[in-house]
Amino acid sequence: MKKILILLLVAVLLGGGAYAWYAYGSGNAKAPFRTEAVKHGELLATISATGTLEPEDVIDVGAQVAGQIKEFGSDPKTSKSIDYGSEVEAGTVLARIDDALYQAKVDQSRARLNSAVTKVDQAKANVQRAEADLAQNRARVDPARRDWDRARNLGPTGAVSAQDFDNAKMTYETSVAAVGVSEAALTQAKSAVADAQATVGDAKAQLAQDEVNLGYCTIKSPVKGVIIDRRVTMGQTVQSSFNTPSLFLIAKDLKRMTVWASVNEADIGQVRVGQPVTFTVDAYPGETFKGTVSRIRLNATMTQNVVTFTVEVTTDNSAGRLLPYVTANLHFEVNRKDNALLVPNAALRWKPQANQVAPEERAAYVQSMRGKDVEGGTPEPANQAVVWVQEDEFVRPVPVKTGLSDGNVTEVVGGELTEGTKVVTGESSRVGGSDTNNPFAPKLFGGGKKGS
Repeated sequence: MKKILILLLVAVLLGGGAYAWYAYGSGNAKAPFRTEAVKHGELLATISATGTLEPEDVIDVGAQVAGQIKEFGSDPKTSKSIDYGSEVEAGTVLARIDDALYQAKVDQSRARLNSAVTKVDQAKANVQRAEADLAQNRARVDPARRDWDRARNLGPTGAVSAQDFDNAKMTYETSVAAVGVSEAALTQAKSAVADAQATVGDAKAQLAQDEVNLGYCTIKSPVKGVIIDRRVTMGQTVQSSFNTPSLFLIAKDLKRMTVWASVNEADIGQVRVGQPVTFTVDAYPGETFKGTVSRIRLNATMTQNVVTFTVEVTTDNSAGRLLPYVTANLHFEVNRKDNALLVPNAALRWKPQANQVAPEERAAYVQSMRGKDVEGGTPEPANQAVVWVQEDEFVRPVPVKTGLSDGNVTEVVGGELTEGTKVVTGESSRVGGSDTNNPFAPKLFGGGKKGS
């Protein structure tokens, strides 16, 4: 019995080995090809990019004076303190800076102004007194002139004594000199009025400046919008000596958002203003949003020798679902074909082994593959390709002219390929088989029956 069992086992092993050699080693087995039918359909070619959602218009509210944050304003809707997400109107008080020092400066400037106004009144009163003195001195000149003229006329006749003559002359000259002094005093008094009025103007300007600074202690919203960032806390001291401190970031309108997309320099030539764009965000998986290219920025950036351009894509956010600063995955629509003849890209990439090609096509195929492997060989035109169609256990090449592609399928614009034709996209795995696609591997010319 043992000998019989051993003989049976040897017979089984020999039979299995012979079958395996015949089925796989001899090349008589049919290659299990994977195929897919060519069909008509819509083709959309896109450029992929990533970006960040940004509010379309952001206002950075700062402080023009230094001081300590005393309190925050009230949210118009909730009556709570202004905080993240508060909706504000134009003119809404956002925060107040301690204004004690600025109020003191206003009071001081107002006191200086009042003092300057008083000095103007005093200077004007001095002008009035100088004018009265001048009028009085001018009135004295005429009688003194008449007495002096009379004394000069009567002097040679001896009718006027020498003392009266001298008195008349002195009185006239004194009155004339008094007029000159009064005129100088009037001029000085008027100058004092002008100086006092200039001081008033300076005091008014200083008061206005101090009142403006006092007003800056109340931080108000310049626009209607939503606060997306509050950068100060209660009691914090802000300094504006060198740079204007940023206190609040307000999005003017979150109903319209902008995606700042980074587009590679190799793709930027296919991007244009007004181009349709679709994008997705991780917050809503499976949902697609639409937008339009609104601007292509020219200030490119380089990161690790990769040049990218920032492209702004405007999208509607009336529903308020999209939030600022989330990451978006964008697809720029480059071209669209509604009824294109489509072939899978896998069919364009697949290359058969030499013993899989129909015998009448095999020599030309081997020669073409050898020509491509030779350095400096002539490359195929960019829009020329070959797909393979199964015929029994072999495949036959079908040259095609390609057009638009979306990365998965490619448009066929020329050639003998028709709708419904099944093209080879790959080979199914088989036991003992080899998946190599190198047509020059030694086993391809190893004397198989079908290759002879």
